[in-house]
Amino acid sequence: MSEIRNLNPECIWRNFDALTQVPRPSGHLEKVQQFLLDFAARAGVEAFKDAAGNIVMRKPATPGMEGKKGVILQAHMDMVPQKSKESTHNFETDPIETYIDGDWVRAKGTTLGSDDGLGVAAIMAVMEDKSLKHGLVEGLITADEETGMFGANDLPDDELQGDILLNLDSETWGKFVIGSAGGIDITATLDYKEGETDKDDAAVKVTLKGLKGGHSGLEIHEGRGNANKLMARFVHEAIAEYGARLATWHGGNMRNAIPFECEVVLTLPKENVDALKEDVEEWRKLFNHEYRTIEDDIRFFAEDVPTPSHETPEEIQDNLLDAIYGCHNGVLRMIPVFPTVVETSSNLAIINIADGHAAIKILARSANESMKEYIATTLESTFSMAGMKVEMSGSYGGWDPNTDSEILHLLEKNYHAGLECSVILGKYPHLDVVSLGPTLRSPHTTSERCLIPTVAPFWELLKKTLEEVPAK
Repeated sequence: MSEIRNLNPECIWRNFDALTQVPRPSGHLEKVQQFLLDFAARAGVEAFKDAAGNIVMRKPATPGMEGKKGVILQAHMDMVPQKSKESTHNFETDPIETYIDGDWVRAKGTTLGSDDGLGVAAIMAVMEDKSLKHGLVEGLITADEETGMFGANDLPDDELQGDILLNLDSETWGKFVIGSAGGIDITATLDYKEGETDKDDAAVKVTLKGLKGGHSGLEIHEGRGNANKLMARFVHEAIAEYGARLATWHGGNMRNAIPFECEVVLTLPKENVDALKEDVEEWRKLFNHEYRTIEDDIRFFAEDVPTPSHETPEEIQDNLLDAIYGCHNGVLRMIPVFPTVVETSSNLAIINIADGHAAIKILARSANESMKEYIATTLESTFSMAGMKVEMSGSYGGWDPNTDSEILHLLEKNYHAGLECSVILGKYPHLDVVSLGPTLRSPHTTSERCLIPTVAPFWELLKKTLEEVPAK
């Protein structure tokens, strides 16, 4: 039995612990969907899986509170499957191993899944608690949020009955989110015929690791190193100074995570190998100096590997590297009227170049629709000039802030002090929407953690808000 089950409030931590035992990486949700349906049956509440793969639970109003506005509690069931290089964890079969580290709950060598497992656990706690007082409560647990918000995008527009949407996918306790950016995926691909490697050349694998990575929306403004962008600087010099040629490039593995690792295989004349290795050490020192207040320990090293039989043709290699080098990454603009808030950004998330195929994926975000179009077109132009086919997909709009939100004022009063919301609002425009949650840090990375002392006040606020929801 996990030690987190003994934390306060027991109802949330017990349900979160049970959730960690069920594999639920994006794209593989059959087990967690059945888990949630089985839970609802035991709790005695109505539940069903809709055509989009979402799980909907419905709990009737407490007697005497039928006149209250209905509340939809929303979270997503999938988690980002990131693990350390040394981990043997299989996200499709293995449970998450949690542990307590001071005031934080973490996972051993993997993402924790508190994004958004804590939100799901809170919905479960509400559904099973017979002592709570509330109007109609619906639990909407969406599918595949992390890979494109497919569950929210395909949500039937006649499925929900509530008037208020509380999204439980915010990552800082005490901050109530009333707006968010829209986004779009940009994918650039190119098929090419590989060239034969010079039989007298050697090969070196260059690896960059140890970066923090992080959530490409929440942490893009922190200036963390992007493994793909850093590697591009070195590869550019290796080609120019040592006659290197690109054989393969693999960096990043999640569209919405800042890439924290990258490795390339380069071929080059044997007499230049030692000089290149010395240069790798100089770049390691440079990267650590440049990021000395942001990153902890950037590792950058080279090792000999068998020489591959084929490599990327020189012209293709140069065009790809120019595009990667020129690709905008990071914050483009802050919101003019809120200069501390990011408006527009992009994340050069994934690069795979090997076996005659190049694929590059970027997630661009903006709270301004015209600026979202601008950054998307900027990226499209960059890769089109390299001869790549560029496709855009998964576009979703922003969520305009509503400072007059009735439920926001109720939350603020009781406090004393996501992104799917925009998609759901498009289908249910009458909803009053706010996002909240306990404090999480570094979601989408193996450093993901939840701040234990924030979970109990989050639960107390949620209960009190449900009880004090205004009348229809």
